Amino acid sequence: MSVEKGLTAFAGFMVLLSVALTYFVHPWFVWLTVFVGANLFQQSFTGFCPASIVMRKFGMKDERDLALSHEGLKPVTSE
Repeated sequence: MSVEKGLTAFAGFMVLLSVALTYFVHPWFVWLTVFVGANLFQQSFTGFCPASIVMRKFGMKDERDLALSHEGLKPVTSE
């Protein structure tokens, strides 16, 4: 799974979790949904998302790197 797909799956899970927590636990959990939405919105403009940094630390690759590895090419790193 790529970082991009993992980030989408994680955001979807967090929204569903926050809705369930809002319904079953306390109405203020709606703020978790607001936080997830605001983070996705700012990430669409800035490209910065803390969850994607964590996913890369755990070894997930970007779509670009996965495509290059399927072609037998090495990804260019900034190190």
